[in-house]
Amino acid sequence: MLALLRVASILAVAGGVVVIGLMVWPVGKDPAPITLTGDVNRGAYLARASGCIACHTNVAAGGAPLAGGAPLETPFGVFYPPNLTTDPDHGIGDWTVEDFAKAVRQGISRRGEPYFPTFTYPFYASFSDQEIADLWAAFQTVPPVPEPSSAHEVPFPVNQRWGLKIWRAVFLTRPETRPVEGRSAAWNRGRELVRGAAHCGACHTPRNLAGARLRAADFAGNKRLPGGGTAPSLKPAVLRAKGWTVANLAFALRTGVMPDGDAFGGSMGEVVQGGTGFLTEADLSAMATYLLNSE
Repeated sequence: MLALLRVASILAVAGGVVVIGLMVWPVGKDPAPITLTGDVNRGAYLARASGCIACHTNVAAGGAPLAGGAPLETPFGVFYPPNLTTDPDHGIGDWTVEDFAKAVRQGISRRGEPYFPTFTYPFYASFSDQEIADLWAAFQTVPPVPEPSSAHEVPFPVNQRWGLKIWRAVFLTRPETRPVEGRSAAWNRGRELVRGAAHCGACHTPRNLAGARLRAADFAGNKRLPGGGTAPSLKPAVLRAKGWTVANLAFALRTGVMPDGDAFGGSMGEVVQGGTGFLTEADLSAMATYLLNSE
């Protein structure tokens, strides 16, 4: 019995050391100073493509743009997209562009804590310094809204952010957005948007029990979206079998109207309303080109 108690004590101490180590283990790295001049119009366009407005604006509740989004109900708890206006107390008004870059590309807060992966930062990791500068310039034009962000409703142990360091080490990967040799400019632009800024795989890919995307099933569809919704497969063969073409898919991404005359509902309707509906015809056609020929 004494030997078992000693073993249990050793294991308890070892476990405590591991937990403390994880709590103090730093993640991410400080970006180099970003001194580039941002273009407001390019930044606003990228913000639309990236879903910033759609996610961080609670349209149903009449919320101000970027003042905080509608709750995301997941198996891990309820998450609230925060206030991203220029308010210095409740938004990002006292941030630096480097703080912004670290948050967007690495998913790390100003205090060095990892963000929950409901924030789609893994898709933004390849944004260039110029794109960050453009986004930052656009965000500086957003009027301040002095409304505090709602606290996430997440139970123990999910609410222990140090545990996300393990999640990141196991599941975090960079987006596959680099051009592929031998493919057309339109296909590569579509790949950049679909796998990067537009983060289509965030909804249209199934997830494992830890909430990470099943990379072997990219775009295979997801039956467990936040709030109980579903997202269909975006596999090329499936899309073509349903009658999708480059022309009608691009049209649907701009208007929300499908080939049968029905309209996108739920979260996809919000994506069009707050995001893809603002993209150029060339970019929408590029996204459709990639999705119909991604394999």
